Amino acid sequence: MYKIEKEQTTKLLMDLVSIESPYFEEQKIMEYVYNWFQQNNIEVYIHEYHEKKVTGFKGKNVVVTLQGKGDGPVICLNGHLDTVKLCNGWTANPKGEIKGDKLYGVGALDMKSGCAATMIALKAFVENHKDFNGKIIATYVSVEEGPYGMGTNALIEEEIIKDIDFSIITEPSSGFTGNKFPNICLGARGGYGLEIEFFGKSSHAATPELGLNAAECASKVVGELKNVDYIVDPYLGKGSACVVAIESDGGACSVPDYAKVKLFWHIVVGESEETITREIEKAIKRANIKSEYKINFREAPSEGSKGFMPYTITGKEPIAKDFIETVENICEVKPSISYFQSIGDFNYLGSRLGAPAVIFGAAGSNFHGSDENVELDSVVKTAEVVYAFLEKVLCS
Repeated sequence: MYKIEKEQTTKLLMDLVSIESPYFEEQKIMEYVYNWFQQNNIEVYIHEYHEKKVTGFKGKNVVVTLQGKGDGPVICLNGHLDTVKLCNGWTANPKGEIKGDKLYGVGALDMKSGCAATMIALKAFVENHKDFNGKIIATYVSVEEGPYGMGTNALIEEEIIKDIDFSIITEPSSGFTGNKFPNICLGARGGYGLEIEFFGKSSHAATPELGLNAAECASKVVGELKNVDYIVDPYLGKGSACVVAIESDGGACSVPDYAKVKLFWHIVVGESEETITREIEKAIKRANIKSEYKINFREAPSEGSKGFMPYTITGKEPIAKDFIETVENICEVKPSISYFQSIGDFNYLGSRLGAPAVIFGAAGSNFHGSDENVELDSVVKTAEVVYAFLEKVLCS
């Protein structure tokens, strides 16, 4: 079994965490990762994309393509280099601080840990295997934490990621699920952003009976969303409708004639825009409101990025079995199996490429929160698993 150096892995992760990279601000970390691969004699390039329709954002991804000499599977490694914005409440250094066997910092867990692991694994693989079969496409993307998964979406739509046989997304599966490392997620719920607009009639607040209060209608519908009839999936459980914002304003003394409810609606396999719309209309009917309404799904850059589709795999696919066996061999314990409850680039890879995709990564806590941290030993083990899996399926 090939051993990954913990010191080398920790240094790389500390370097990544020290570079601030909130979504839409990834230029510096993209340059660092690009230069790191060049310095380690690994062929790499910067992929540039321009999302023109909604945000106007011009972004970058780092892409490594390693082509073997013989036929074999095409393996995709995917990770995002952006983070959420810095929040309040930090007691550790958000740019990186080691305490015991944990590294604290923004993105230390989610998911610079997974990016560091695949970078180190690729370095070792290139050094030890000049000849192999198949192909590796490793992508280090931007704007995963921001809207639409724009970096990975661009790679798929421009067919840079294509003809994939298996994807490994090194998001921190143990950290996400709270399960002891090692944990493998064999799927994830999906979801859509949307809003419901309500159109009432204004009147003086002293005579509300002369108007039609859009805010009251919205509140009645919100109450009925507690009674949605969700599909229950044997692996993903059931979806959920979360009200993320309510907007209405009648001014100083008027009945509001307009209200808007913003939602994020998680779904399982078998649910879609159509099922969401149907359940909202049923909730509106139960609420018995009189105002007009309109349901709007979030505008998206493309058809493929309108929503994050849920997916599952069985784990019995031959290449998935190879991965699960690799995890067990390297970690010397049988991994727990779970299914992620929220969305990410893994939804795109798992639902749009026609190939199995697993989420596997480090342990830690407080992702998206203050004092986010990762367990360093789990980062090293993640790198060893990726290396051993590549060796197993590409070098046999």
